[in-house]
Amino acid sequence: MNADLIISILSIALVAGTSLVFATIGEIITERSGILNLGVEGIMIMGAVIGFAAAFHSESAWIGVVVAMLVGGLLGFVHAFLTITLRAEQVVTGLALTIMGTGLASFLGQELGPEGGALVGLTGPRFTEISIPILSEIPIIGPIVFNQDILVYLMYVVVIAATYFLYHTRSGLHLRAIGESPQTADAMGVDVFRLRYLYTIVGGMLIGLGGAHLSLAYTPGWSENLTGGRGWIVIALVIFASWNPWRAVVGALLFGGVNAIQFRMQASSTDIAIPATLLNMMPYLLTVVIAVLTTWMQRFNKLIGAPAALGLPYNREERH
Repeated sequence: MNADLIISILSIALVAGTSLVFATIGEIITERSGILNLGVEGIMIMGAVIGFAAAFHSESAWIGVVVAMLVGGLLGFVHAFLTITLRAEQVVTGLALTIMGTGLASFLGQELGPEGGALVGLTGPRFTEISIPILSEIPIIGPIVFNQDILVYLMYVVVIAATYFLYHTRSGLHLRAIGESPQTADAMGVDVFRLRYLYTIVGGMLIGLGGAHLSLAYTPGWSENLTGGRGWIVIALVIFASWNPWRAVVGALLFGGVNAIQFRMQASSTDIAIPATLLNMMPYLLTVVIAVLTTWMQRFNKLIGAPAALGLPYNREERH
């Protein structure tokens, strides 16, 4: 395997994992507040279709990103209202959000497919690679890390900012506190309800951003089932990452790497007698295996970082 091939695979892995990083960090922030959101797939695909539609009609990819984040935040608000205010079952609400999101995206995307003409116009609003002078010329690392689209660069910033926020700020401490012991946090004067609303909405916005990256950068355009189950991959990556943003990057890059390799193998399918369906299954199979192994290992070394109050509704009147 020559150096150019390795650089190509790693570059594709980075861009393929970017949408997963955005969504995984969004889910980590939401779950750190104690709210379990299984509606990631629905929010991602809504962000993808609405973001692409907004970009296509406004002729601005950035407007598509903003609209996708607003839609993600709105769906996050719906989930927050149902689970925090109405104290609905969080698992059921999340699954309902996924079902609603995928169905609504399919309906809204009917005019954006090949018949609608939008998918054909891939030269329209989209994010293309931007080479950073000097840095992009660094051997090996430069072409991989510093020759990407603007949303990949934004992903670098989001990862650093989320890590710093979670572990080095008072607000981050409050976020972790309401997910571990909302009763104690409330007694210390932290507004549990307001913060849970805030971080569920912020998490939804980042998940929507992940969807927008798919339709505006990674595979510009819209097609049915564009997310391809990535929302469920995100749920597994949160566990793999032990609710840590940096580990989420590692998991997303593993998925992206396997995805890039299977694309390469399909491109050379004349020499390799492997069914395309089996190759398509590889990234998801790897994610399941990693999630199972991570959970099994964490049972023994107690590295799992699941918030103690995750999925549990908080009622101030029942505090004692």
